[in-house]
Amino acid sequence: MTSMNGGYSIQSGTWTELGATWQGDGVNFSLFSAHAERVELCLFDESGRTEIARLTLPEFTNEIWHGFVPGLKPGGLYGYRVHGPYDPGNGHRFNPNKLLIDPYARQLVGPIQWSEALFGYDLLHEDKDLTFDERDSAPGMPKCRVVDPSTYDASGDVKPNIPWSQTVIYETHVKGFTQLNTGIPEALRGTYEGMGHKAAVDYIKGLGITTVELLPVHEFPDDSYLIDRGLKNYWGYNTLAFFAPASRYFGPNGVDGFRAMVRAFHDAGVEVILDVVYNHTAEGNELGPTLSFKGIDNFSYYRTMPTDHRYYINDTGTGNTVNTSHPRVLQLITDSLRYWVEHMHVDGFRFDLGTILGREPEGFDQRGGFFDVMTQDPVLSKVKLIGEPWDVGPGGYQLGGFPPGWAEWNDKYRDTVREYWLDTDGTAPDFAARVLGSGDIYDLRGRRPWASVNFIAAHDGFTVNDLVSYNEKHNEANGEDNKDGHDHNRSFNYGAEGPTEDEAINAVRDRQKRNFLATLLLSHGTPMLLGGDEFGRSQMGNNNGYCQDSELSWLHWQDLPPSAEILRDFVRRLTKIRAEQPIFRRDSWRDGMIVTWLNCNGGEQLPEHWDDPGGTTIGVQLSMNGDDGDADTWTEVMVLFNPHDGTVPFVLPASHSGTWALELSTVDPERSGEAFSTGDVFEMENRSLALFRRA
Repeated sequence: MTSMNGGYSIQSGTWTELGATWQGDGVNFSLFSAHAERVELCLFDESGRTEIARLTLPEFTNEIWHGFVPGLKPGGLYGYRVHGPYDPGNGHRFNPNKLLIDPYARQLVGPIQWSEALFGYDLLHEDKDLTFDERDSAPGMPKCRVVDPSTYDASGDVKPNIPWSQTVIYETHVKGFTQLNTGIPEALRGTYEGMGHKAAVDYIKGLGITTVELLPVHEFPDDSYLIDRGLKNYWGYNTLAFFAPASRYFGPNGVDGFRAMVRAFHDAGVEVILDVVYNHTAEGNELGPTLSFKGIDNFSYYRTMPTDHRYYINDTGTGNTVNTSHPRVLQLITDSLRYWVEHMHVDGFRFDLGTILGREPEGFDQRGGFFDVMTQDPVLSKVKLIGEPWDVGPGGYQLGGFPPGWAEWNDKYRDTVREYWLDTDGTAPDFAARVLGSGDIYDLRGRRPWASVNFIAAHDGFTVNDLVSYNEKHNEANGEDNKDGHDHNRSFNYGAEGPTEDEAINAVRDRQKRNFLATLLLSHGTPMLLGGDEFGRSQMGNNNGYCQDSELSWLHWQDLPPSAEILRDFVRRLTKIRAEQPIFRRDSWRDGMIVTWLNCNGGEQLPEHWDDPGGTTIGVQLSMNGDDGDADTWTEVMVLFNPHDGTVPFVLPASHSGTWALELSTVDPERSGEAFSTGDVFEMENRSLALFRRA
C-alpha cells in the first residue's frame, strides 16, 4: 500500500522496531496505540514551523501503527496526530488537533510554547476536560528529529566497570556544575561538552570519585506555572521524552556532545550514571496538556482510577502515573534504558520514585514485571541500578524491598546520621547499624553492603553546609510563600541563622561538616556525595531548589573562604583512605571481619550501654581476623564518635600490636601520626570523630 503527500510517499513498513528508524533508503515509523482509529505522520521543514506533508500510517499490526517513507533522511522533523474517541470517562483523550511527540523520539527540536491550544479541552469552559478543543497545537510544540545513532564513532570507548564495593558517587547537575566554572571555556558552560571538559573531569577524578550521577537529562519542559513566575524547571523531574537528551544542555555538537562527555569521563576511569524519571510525565492530571501519551493512548500509557477512568492514579504526587503493567509501556521503558546504555554509553541509572516501577494493580511487587525484566535483561542486568525506594502512594515506602542486584537510596542512613550528630538521645544503636552498611535492612537474599547508597545530603534538601547553618528552610525565592520543601530537616544553626562572622560558630560548623563527611566516607555501603558539599556549598537555606536555575543552585568556584579548600582536602584524604583500605568498603557480610563496638571505658558495648539514651559517645573496632596483611593495608582500625557538646575521655582498647596511630581527627584536619598504647586515654573533644589504625 502506498499513498502520496507533498512529494512524499508512504509504504507499509514494519511494526517490529518502534520509533523512527533510519534504514538506509528511508525511515520506518511505528507507534503503539491500542485504541486509536487512525494515525497521521506529520513532516515539517527544517524550521519546524511549516508542515510539508501529512501521511496516514497505512498498517496496524499487533496494536502498532506503522509505515515507511522512502527517501526521508536523518535530520527530518516530524510529529503525530492520532484519531480516536474523545471519551474521558473511559480513559480516552484522542484529539487529532494536537501534534504529539513520539515516545521513541531520539531528539526534540524547539521548546514548548505554552498556550491554550496545547490542551485537549477548552481551558475556560466550566466543564473543563469534558469539552473538546479544536485549535491546532503544532505551532507551540517541539518537533521530533529523525536520528541515526550509528553515526557516532564509539570505538575505543571502554566502560570503567567499577565494582560496586569500590564505588563513590558524586551527584551533580550538568549546568549547575559548569555554569560558573572559570576553568571551562565560557562557550561550553552549561553544556554536556562543558561537563566533559578536562577541567571538570580532572576535578571530579581528583576528588577520588568513581561515578558521576547526573540529575535528569531526559528532555523536559519548563512548566507554564513556573514561567509565569519567572522561574524554570532546574532539576528536570518532569520528563517529556525518554530517549531524547535535554537540548537545553546542547553545546556545539548537539547530541554528540553528550556522548563525548561520557567518553571523556570513561577515559579518566569514571562512570556516568543518569537519574531517570519513568514514573510520570510532563502531561499532569486530567487538566494537564496533551503532548504525547495522553493523545496517543491515554488509557494504555497511564494508570487511571478503576471506578472512573477520567481521573489518574497519582502515586507520584505529580498528577499522573506511568502504567508499567502494560507490556508495551514496559517495553518503552526498557528500550529507552538499553538505548542509553548501548548508544549513549552510560553505566547505570538511579530511578526517581522507583517504587512506582514495581507497582502492579494490587500494589508494589518486587516480582512485578519491571523488576523481572530488569533482572533477566542481558544488557540492563549488568549496569548499576539504584532505586529511590519510595513514592507517595499506599505502601509506597519500600526501603530494603527492591530485589537482589539493586542498590537503594538509604534515607534511614541520612536521617539517623543527622540525628546522631545533633546528639539526639537513643540514636547510638541505629547509628551503629547505618555505619556498618545497614545489615538490618540489606543482609538478606545474598544482597551486599553496597546495596545501601549512603548519603547525608542530596539535590532535594539542605546541602551539608546549610544543614549546619540553618534551623529553618528559606524557600521564599520559589514563590510559594515558603510552604514548599521539607520542614523537618534535622538541622541546627549553632547560634546564628545563615552566614555569620562569629568565629566560634563557624568553627563548630566546619567541624560538623567534617564529621558528616568523615562518617559518610568511612561507613560501609556506597557513599554518595552531593556536588559542592566537598567545599561547603550553600543554597542560602533553600531546601527545594527544583525551580532555581540560578546562582542559588549553581556551584560557585571563585572567592571561596580558606575553609573551603581545607574541607576539600579533607574529603580527598577520606576518599584516598577508602580507596586504599578495603576494611572501609566491605564487599560481603561474610568476609570474616570482626566488629566490636566500644564504650568510652574501652570495653565492649553491652546491652545496658546500648539501652542508655545518653550513651552516644561510642567507638567501633574493625579487624580482619588478626591478619597482619601487607605494610600498606590496614587490617585493624578504630573509629571513635563523640556527638556531645563536651569532651569525653575515651580509654583505648587493646589492639593486635598493642599500639594505635591516630590517622585523622575532625577537630584538626592536620593532626595525624600520634602513637597511643592500649589503655591510654584519648580526649575526645566535643563534636568530633577520630580514626586510628594499628601501628
